Amino acid sequence: MQPYNFLGSDFLARIYPLFSSSKGNSTYIGSKTCGILIDAGVSYTRLVKALSANDIDISAVKGVFITHEHSDHISGVKMLTKKAGIPVFAQPYTLEGLFRSKAVYSWGEDMTGSICIAGMEVKCFDTPHDANESCGYRITFENGKSCAVCTDLGYVTPDIEQALLGTDAVLLESNYDEAMLKNGPYPSYLKARIKSKFGHLSNSDSGKFAERLVQNGTTRIILGHLSQENNTPQTADNTVSGFLSEYKRNYDYILTVAPVETAGCFTAF
Repeated sequence: MQPYNFLGSDFLARIYPLFSSSKGNSTYIGSKTCGILIDAGVSYTRLVKALSANDIDISAVKGVFITHEHSDHISGVKMLTKKAGIPVFAQPYTLEGLFRSKAVYSWGEDMTGSICIAGMEVKCFDTPHDANESCGYRITFENGKSCAVCTDLGYVTPDIEQALLGTDAVLLESNYDEAMLKNGPYPSYLKARIKSKFGHLSNSDSGKFAERLVQNGTTRIILGHLSQENNTPQTADNTVSGFLSEYKRNYDYILTVAPVETAGCFTAF
């Protein structure tokens, strides 16, 4: 699976969705020599292997930014900080919870404003999810280009819309298909949680917001955090692309689906 290069080959900044599902999430953003991780929801060994498969050494990671404290986003953070000494950034309550539960080994810094790191400015925005201070991140590069990672949200708030409109690329949650969730094996309470305003975005929710993004200049959309029980890549793609029917695919926008785990191959576009 390829990295998503939205800045052009001269800048060499890309989004690598290393892991993306309800069972583990981590995204690398930057160049092959310098960048950041958004979340570290798999083991240190798997993270290093995934980076290596994309010809990136762990030394390239200058910081890890945590969206929230659910295990599919933090399970690799402790070893990542212990073995590589990488600083952790998160909203104050999230960071406090990580230290209290001993989920991190080394120091961290809370996101009270923006952080300048690895040639990027990183800002967080709140997301409605059943976790302390859940957030997404918008990253702006020195050349003015920008991207965002926005997963684990029950609905798109005005603040989220304001944070993301005008970005060049967005990794956007498309967690479940409504019919698959309704008819699937999950118990009623879990279905209700997923569909709630503090749960996850459906394919249709994602499609509606994707339309707003493209209307405002976003040209790269990566669908992520798909449920392996209540969605399929083709279902998500079909639903979201349906909301973009007035635009020409691969001309006005490029739509892809993040893999569950990177395969390590890529082509530039």
